[in-house]
Amino acid sequence: MTILKLKPIFKERIWGGRKLATDFHYQIPDGPIGECWGISAHHHGDSIIEEGELAGKLLSELWRDYRHRLFGDYEMDEFPLLIKILDAKDDLSVQVHPNDQQAVEINDESYGKTECWYVLEAEPNAEITLGHKAKTKEEMERLTFEGKWDELLQKLPVKRGDFILVESGTIHAIGKGIVIYETQQSSDTTYRVYDYDRIDSKGKKRDLHLDKAIQVTTVPNSPAHINAEKETVTSGEKTTFIEVPQFTVIHHKIIGSDYQVELRETFQLLSIIEGSGKVITGTEILEVKKGDHFIITREVKKLVASGEMEWITSYI
Repeated sequence: MTILKLKPIFKERIWGGRKLATDFHYQIPDGPIGECWGISAHHHGDSIIEEGELAGKLLSELWRDYRHRLFGDYEMDEFPLLIKILDAKDDLSVQVHPNDQQAVEINDESYGKTECWYVLEAEPNAEITLGHKAKTKEEMERLTFEGKWDELLQKLPVKRGDFILVESGTIHAIGKGIVIYETQQSSDTTYRVYDYDRIDSKGKKRDLHLDKAIQVTTVPNSPAHINAEKETVTSGEKTTFIEVPQFTVIHHKIIGSDYQVELRETFQLLSIIEGSGKVITGTEILEVKKGDHFIITREVKKLVASGEMEWITSYI
């Protein structure tokens, strides 16, 4: 029970593609598949434990029944994090998410949504929307309802290896030709601002949520600052991208053997984003590869990796 492997969940999206199959070798459904939910206890997609004595159980069940033993001394009723891989064949809608207090007041949800992105792939000239130019709520409301998106929205070019923090209240959109790894709070609440007037498979435009979006958007825009800290360690590199109240996110690059993973008194999430290798604890030897998602429970006392691979860990 020390390391839990989870079965991915796939979501069809109007903007999705097929890279989750071609790049990650997932067995995905037909159609435009935009999201892999790698680790989730959200009611819109609850991960199943794939192997071991807990195989077949839902992550939400483990959080309810084994929280202290496997995860730590947490008081929150719901599992706090959600891990995704997103394949944006087309532009995602321009959107914004509430903070924790707003999520409770507006949607009766447990968590708001601060998220962060690690760019796994970006086509030439790929860009994201991140933030806006309005100085007041009145200016934002006017530009939004007049559809003056070039005057309102801020664009940012991205490339593979970039890391972006998207705090709640930040208007944002992933652009076409980008594959990202996303760490976020366990929320599926999205207020859509603009969707390019596109039509879904039923011939309808998707709903917008302009009043709620304007209500929760931070004005004026307050860019998040990232001070990543890279450290050379035995058999690899470790880069701490972000440490905020919602999560800490760390990138690991393993080259060789005897890569020592620093453990905690609480759980960590781990996703292999490139390559393959082995993960060794005191009692287990796991063969791991790109696209695998795990929870390192608090029962793990030693964790050593070997191979050529990259992974991302996160925790709160």
